[in-house]
Amino acid sequence: MRVKVVPTSASRTGDREGGNRPAPGTRRLRPGLASAAVVVGAALSLTACTTSGSGSADSGKAGSAQAKADQAAARQASDASITITPKNGANNVNREGDVKVRVAGGKLTAVSMTAVETGKPVTGAISPDGTSWEPSVRLDQAMKYRLTAVAKDPKGRQETKNASFATLSAANTVIGFFTPEDGSTVGVGMPVSINFNKAIQNRARIQKAITVTSTSGQQVVGHWFSGTRLDFRPQEYWKSGSKVTLKLRLKGVQGSAGVYGVQSKDVTFTVGRSQVSTVDTKTHRMTVTRDGKVIKTLPISAGGPDNPTYNGQMVIAEKFKQTRMNGATVGFVKDDGKGEYDIPDVPHAMRLTNTGTFVHGNYWGKGVFGKVNTSHGCIGVQDVKGGGDSATDAAWFFDNSITGDVVNVVHSPDRTVSPDNGLNGWNLSWAQWKAGSAA
Repeated sequence: MRVKVVPTSASRTGDREGGNRPAPGTRRLRPGLASAAVVVGAALSLTACTTSGSGSADSGKAGSAQAKADQAAARQASDASITITPKNGANNVNREGDVKVRVAGGKLTAVSMTAVETGKPVTGAISPDGTSWEPSVRLDQAMKYRLTAVAKDPKGRQETKNASFATLSAANTVIGFFTPEDGSTVGVGMPVSINFNKAIQNRARIQKAITVTSTSGQQVVGHWFSGTRLDFRPQEYWKSGSKVTLKLRLKGVQGSAGVYGVQSKDVTFTVGRSQVSTVDTKTHRMTVTRDGKVIKTLPISAGGPDNPTYNGQMVIAEKFKQTRMNGATVGFVKDDGKGEYDIPDVPHAMRLTNTGTFVHGNYWGKGVFGKVNTSHGCIGVQDVKGGGDSATDAAWFFDNSITGDVVNVVHSPDRTVSPDNGLNGWNLSWAQWKAGSAA
């Protein structure tokens, strides 16, 4: 299923959680189900993936049982409801007065806010009644921030919400927010993705002011997905052990009429071991291949007949130790307007698309892994409530994956994932990719 992701613990690379981008079995949104998701340079708040109750007799029985399990898990959801302003992915936030955290049905227990590039914490205080938080200092200009808020309801049930956003730049300047982060180690599929806070009209001029090189000697080419998003990748996956350097030389470069770049910065990241996991939705197995050798085969449950999982190469963009998945955030609603599912503690969740496709742990599904596809589009792996058992398949896969690793889905009845839905430009041929270059 697809739902609103409310991570209780997160680990991610790049500016993922507050730009343009979502717990049990989250799946991508269907057209019209929700507004456009935030781009990969920021965080998404769309998360959803639960079981489906239709299809064949066997899948129908499994789906019905799974739906009951979803409902049981949903009854454990916290009554605390956190609202973070501005919305996730906003990129023109005022330096004062715009950032607020509010909670209804509970009290805030912790709020943290940090600048992504510098790691500098932002001071603030929870109100005496525990229902609000605001920064006590002026934010930096043209800076991306991540905010995490935790609250508990009167029964002690916890709610966690994350958001990422960027403060505005001067009216005549444009800023490019990039991923991955400087000094990070990523998987072989991680592209360099740059999201601009203003639309670029002079694409060729801006692209020529940006270079991406690898110690592997691979040719790297840029591709414009829109006027605000420019990604770079080689023809094949990055070579393991190579170092990739992004050079931004945008200072003084005109991006559009009266708008100029201000950045002059170098960013270097390391490509780790090669890990590509192949999910076969027909055999209900995920084969994990590292450096050319199969190291593990895991039983999974993919998207059911009504909501199959996308085919194609998908890059892990974010990792959440635990997150909340609410079907209402992605259009899966009941007659009363509430989500078909709302599971507050989906463990070991890793985002594959902007629209809510995840690989995640599933503790509520029984007897489906390796046998039947039951979710709303996510890839479910066996887990336990709380995710505390390191011996489960989901824990193993989470612990052995990094952002930038590739998950390749095959034999699904659905179409191939759109290359701009997440960090998934590998689904374009090299000719198609180069055709999107302005340089």
